[in-house]
Amino acid sequence: YLRTVLTKSEMKYFGGIVAATAVILLMVLIALTYAGVVAPWSGRFYSLWDTGYAKIHIPIIASVSEHQPTTWFSFFFDLHILVATFPVGLWYCIKRINDERVFVILYALSAVYFAGVMVRLMLTLTPVVCMLAGVAFSGLLELYLKEEDRESSDRDGGDSSEEESEAERERSPGRGLYDKAGKLRRMRHERARGNGDGLGANLRNGVVIGVLLLLMMFVVHCTWVTSNAYSSPSIVLASYSHDGGRSILDDFREAYYWLAQNTPSDARVMSWWDYGYQIAGMANRTTLVDNNTWNNSHIALVGKAMSSTENKAYDIMTSLDVDYVLVIFGGMIGYSGDDINKFLWMVRIAEGEHPNDIRESDYFTERGEFRVDSQGSPTLLNSLMYKLSYYRFGEVTMDYRTPSGYDRTRNAEIGNKNFKLTYLEEAYTTEHWLVRIY
Repeated sequence: YLRTVLTKSEMKYFGGIVAATAVILLMVLIALTYAGVVAPWSGRFYSLWDTGYAKIHIPIIASVSEHQPTTWFSFFFDLHILVATFPVGLWYCIKRINDERVFVILYALSAVYFAGVMVRLMLTLTPVVCMLAGVAFSGLLELYLKEEDRESSDRDGGDSSEEESEAERERSPGRGLYDKAGKLRRMRHERARGNGDGLGANLRNGVVIGVLLLLMMFVVHCTWVTSNAYSSPSIVLASYSHDGGRSILDDFREAYYWLAQNTPSDARVMSWWDYGYQIAGMANRTTLVDNNTWNNSHIALVGKAMSSTENKAYDIMTSLDVDYVLVIFGGMIGYSGDDINKFLWMVRIAEGEHPNDIRESDYFTERGEFRVDSQGSPTLLNSLMYKLSYYRFGEVTMDYRTPSGYDRTRNAEIGNKNFKLTYLEEAYTTEHWLVRIY
């Protein structure tokens, strides 16, 4: 628009003003940041440019599943056939570039990068993917649906040219006595029909039907993903048996209801931060840490308590006035999102604030393995999280094929079975042992 209003010299002058203004504003922002007036960039911002930054410097950011790099499975799960058609639409825009399509191209390239760095940024990628995939499908259908019209117009044009050449021969009879160089005359019934590109009606119909089938599969996939993956509440779990039967696991609500009915209203609950909002919202009890993860030092203190022995953890819990401790244990039913699988993040976050007391290497075996069986690290087998998760579990035998204390999530027999708790007492365990309260 500015090119249509300004001359070339004025346009150069205006571009210089814009560049100078941007540089000045950037310098002012840097100066204000160093002066402490403007807060510095957060670890989440640096993680966009260096994927290993958060894991080294701020492990609590790396521990959040939404901050992990996007896998190819996630791309296909969310985009389906659009993964293949999106680059085609981008190529069309680049091939037919104009002022409007420059924005779409820049948006697409930047969104692809950021979506690959952090899975939660898939939300910023999906609008431009839908637009460019629509461009690709539109171009494909336009070609194969309008082929018949183009062929008929080409045939009409060919017939008219042939009629003109016959008229010229009638006006100049001598021109028909010889052939033009490089051309062979054909009889009228031998002349080719159509435009000769080989795209017959069957091929056009096959391509159109194939595209429609892909779009129908895309609709079915999106409906299934929406109804199963993005509409299922994370607080109520469902499992499916081999015969297709569904079992509802309502242990979370069971545990929160027990907390609301059987604990004082001013009771303080210590758990990992993942469950803070759920406990506060459904059990109406105070938690030490919740999903507002800005207080890194407080979360690290809870991680230190979970990573320490029961004696050391007791001192931390009494200093924080803890009344109840809640842990999530999935070894009974094979639930992979339990606290044992999150335990290393607790250790890393605690080590960031308390490096003299907690070291991640102490929780691995000499061969660098994280194991819960008899070959596991003694530091792990005697930690508070291990004991609260596996308390009395060594007495449980699920079937005749597995020994007692067999963890179905880690597929291993636990290494520390017959232990007693000194400072904590089991208060409640849900039906499937998913939530345990002490």
